[in-house]
Amino acid sequence: MTSLPDPATPLYHHPLPALEGWLREMGAARQRANPCLWDLHRSDWSAEIELEVEELAVRWQHDGQRTVRQFPYGLSRADVEAAILAGP
Repeated sequence: MTSLPDPATPLYHHPLPALEGWLREMGAARQRANPCLWDLHRSDWSAEIELEVEELAVRWQHDGQRTVRQFPYGLSRADVEAAILAGP
């Protein structure tokens, strides 16, 4: 696995293998049908994370409601991780 840059580093400075390793470290699993989609499950919510061209998209599911947010790759990995793990 590629080592991760400092958490304050913008996502666009992470090579793809590092981004994939980061998602795995958070507990996400890659979808077999689409390698750009990752599933993350927590006890009270789940999320689908998509590595898009211009941004990282997160679609949370919680109590039958769906929340969608996009995070530009210019944001730091620490900020994006905090936002994802905070949930919907």
